[in-house]
Amino acid sequence: MSEALLQVRDLSVDYLLDKGSFQAVKNVSFDIRKGELFGLAGESGCGKSTIAFAITRLSKPPAWVTGGEILLEGQDLLKLSEAELQKVRWRDVGMVFQSAMNSLNPLMRIEAQFHDVLRRHLGSTRAQSRVRAEEMFKLVGISTSRLDDYPHQFSGGMRQRIVIAICLALKPRLIIMDEPTTALDVVVQREILEQVIDLQRDQGFSVLFITHDLHLMAQLCHRIGIMLKGELVEVGNVQQISKAPLHDYTRKLWGAIPQLPASAHRMGAVE
Repeated sequence: MSEALLQVRDLSVDYLLDKGSFQAVKNVSFDIRKGELFGLAGESGCGKSTIAFAITRLSKPPAWVTGGEILLEGQDLLKLSEAELQKVRWRDVGMVFQSAMNSLNPLMRIEAQFHDVLRRHLGSTRAQSRVRAEEMFKLVGISTSRLDDYPHQFSGGMRQRIVIAICLALKPRLIIMDEPTTALDVVVQREILEQVIDLQRDQGFSVLFITHDLHLMAQLCHRIGIMLKGELVEVGNVQQISKAPLHDYTRKLWGAIPQLPASAHRMGAVE
């Protein structure tokens, strides 16, 4: 995992308001290596999701990227035209949004939603899309017979699995997961995240995992970045961040976590 897939360099994002501007992200730099699960942690409003939307070029006014570079294997995503961006977004860089299970179209069968994505980005026929959708349903543990169902016929956890399956169908090199299990109970949350770990190990994609839950991130990620008021104040591996944090804010975050028994199971995190 030594080679960088994504390099964020001096990224700044401002929100332009009637009474001036507010700098939500301040000269943030970090790398995500190939095959790595990289986490961004911090309290609500610290700029985590703003970074995710900047990487995918999905920022909407009043948010504006005011400086920096976002390099995907050397290609600056901020300099791409809209046509060039369409070839990269979702196909090379996928995103699972917060409460993503609510992003499914309630009026379309799941199979049709798979086809919309695959036809647009890969030019797949309906039959080809069906085959790929069946493959992805098997990967996330859902019966292929349910492809013809509507979103409301699935539980919240299953809908979240479907959104992840649609994202993975394009075989992106990087998946951004922005608080992907916030709306789910802890049991379903754990099941989904363990499945993401298994899929990542099998397919080798990189993950940017965003949450305010540092304990959850420590169970999932290889390295963690700590955000505070729009700044990236610390980056380290799980062992360093948890055992020997350098920044006072990181120490306070860890201090706020209830301590678990030493024998507690960790979800595949790298020691």
